[in-house]
Amino acid sequence: MSSEELRTSFADLVVGSSSRTDSQIDYLGDLSSEGCVQITCFTEDLHDVTLHFQIIKFSKQIYVWVGCNTAKFGHLYAAATTRPGNGVSVTSVLGGTSDNTGSGMVRRLVLKTGLNIVLACNIPKDSPMLEV
Repeated sequence: MSSEELRTSFADLVVGSSSRTDSQIDYLGDLSSEGCVQITCFTEDLHDVTLHFQIIKFSKQIYVWVGCNTAKFGHLYAAATTRPGNGVSVTSVLGGTSDNTGSGMVRRLVLKTGLNIVLACNIPKDSPMLEV
């Protein structure tokens, strides 16, 4: 799937938006309420690789999809803070457990945001600079 097809697919997710750009933030629901859903889609070119991002922010959870050069789903991880020491628990929902790229990313996102994170990630294992 090309990046243009990917942008078109993202455009179909939001109802009532008239124009699209490479970086788009849309809000579904009342911004002042806890029921608001924020959808952010953008594309970055890093180290000769095109990364596509889609971030869906709910009131207490964030879903993140990162795709490298294609729109494949990749591995799926879920992470949340745990008590008593405010550590982070990470689990691989779909895909192999040998891939530390996605588990490291989702762990850092939980530590930075304090929210539950679901991450679908399709980036190559041999590119540590993309993981950062």
